Amino acid sequence: MKVRDAMTHDVRLAKPEQTIREAARIMAEIDAGSVPVSDNDRLVGMITDRDIAVRAVAQGKSPDTKIGEVMSHEVLYCFEDEELEEVSRNMGDVKVRRMPVVNRDKRLVGIISLGDLARHEEPAETGHAMSDIARPGGEHSQTARH
Repeated sequence: MKVRDAMTHDVRLAKPEQTIREAARIMAEIDAGSVPVSDNDRLVGMITDRDIAVRAVAQGKSPDTKIGEVMSHEVLYCFEDEELEEVSRNMGDVKVRRMPVVNRDKRLVGIISLGDLARHEEPAETGHAMSDIARPGGEHSQTARH
């Protein structure tokens, strides 16, 4: 199965100049823990509820702190025409629960999450991805240098 057949197509975006309070409101509205961040039609990062908690609140930053100050700048993504099984393995390897999906022109077309994998992939494959993601550490942990 291709990623395009399992991904969520309707994606809300945030902008780097918005506040983390606005990001949190978006997350509450869409019931998700992360939102892609775009600037001038370009994907420039991801803001997660964990970014807000660890890089903002824990550091004493205000709710009016700009998303661009605390977001994850490295954008990991996959292509809509990739095989779901391959992307699932990659998500486990890099320890991310959600990944933006782009077309071959690198335009955002959706997002793939563990929930999407669980609904469309064999339970064993989803279990492997979840097990790898849950393992502590990795490049995208909050203790990694940013």
